[in-house]
Amino acid sequence: MAKPMISADSHITEHPDTYRKHIEPALRERAPHVAHDDAGGDVYVIPGLTQGALPMGLIAAAGKRPEDIRPSGRFEEWHRGGWDPEARLADQDRDGVRAEVLYPTVGLVLCRHPDLDYKQACMHAYNRWLAEYCSAHPDRLLGVGQAAVRTPADGIEDLRGIKALGLRGVLLPSRPGEADWDSPIYDELFEAAIALRLPVSFHILTDPQDAFPKRGPVMNFAVGIIRSNQDLLAMLVYGGVFERHPRLRVVCVEADASWAPHWMHRMDHYYDRHRYMRTLELARLPSEYFREHVYLTFQDDWPAFGMMGLLNPQRLMWANDFPHSDSTWPWSQELLARHAAHLSEAERDLVLHDNAAALYGVAGA
Repeated sequence: MAKPMISADSHITEHPDTYRKHIEPALRERAPHVAHDDAGGDVYVIPGLTQGALPMGLIAAAGKRPEDIRPSGRFEEWHRGGWDPEARLADQDRDGVRAEVLYPTVGLVLCRHPDLDYKQACMHAYNRWLAEYCSAHPDRLLGVGQAAVRTPADGIEDLRGIKALGLRGVLLPSRPGEADWDSPIYDELFEAAIALRLPVSFHILTDPQDAFPKRGPVMNFAVGIIRSNQDLLAMLVYGGVFERHPRLRVVCVEADASWAPHWMHRMDHYYDRHRYMRTLELARLPSEYFREHVYLTFQDDWPAFGMMGLLNPQRLMWANDFPHSDSTWPWSQELLARHAAHLSEAERDLVLHDNAAALYGVAGA
């Protein structure tokens, strides 16, 4: 690599004090917190949310052998860098990474909470904690804040608050508080994100718990978690969101990339064949909007590197997903030596550095 690598999707792991320390006093006792389970492990509990207990063993399983990964675990076993910014730099150096775009862990599950007021209060607390964490090394810790978006007006205020804290982007829940993301009621919010230079992200696992039925073994659900992002992106394209907001850029986080060529083909096919029946008219083909407006992050998706000609290399961003169980840490250099060996230096620079550096305004890029 001629340039330092940037992971476009890594995670903090919220310290047990994250929410209770920073949330408004009236909600302190109901804030997300760590508790012990009957088996002697720890769980991160989100009150008021069905299946709101996160298994500690999967939250920070980076570097473990597959046969050693277990759902249960203790907070003391977590990677310290998940909540300690000084330890984080050593984690980055071990993986050959110069900077990381940081998403939440508990906060992903919080996106599913049905109580919008509670969700907003928790996310405000998280943003304050994250800004404090990233301020230790702002050139290497690139925090993405969370917005509950109870209403479009609330969402705009959330964006302003995130920008004021010095965070680099905004993670929106898969479902907003009113209507859906293709509704014109969110036009001002998207324009505000553009004006504030806050890239908009949609991460897997932020959709409501009943968004997709669970069928068959649990592994089937794990493989299918990218479907929510696919549906959301197609809705933005067909709903004319990118046509109304030509400067809007959306980041599809941790949903891989090699599915996108076929997805674009199917969107174009149905648009060409059925748009008159549905009275749908766009100025450009769906695939053109997708290629221009959607960034895709991926970690261990080697087919994506082989499909550069079918994708837009300027919208691909590699990530290591540290410290989650799907992470490539600490073997990212070895993996990329195999997966990206055939790429030109210019292509490698785009995917491993330039695209993320330009999108998030990394100094010295």
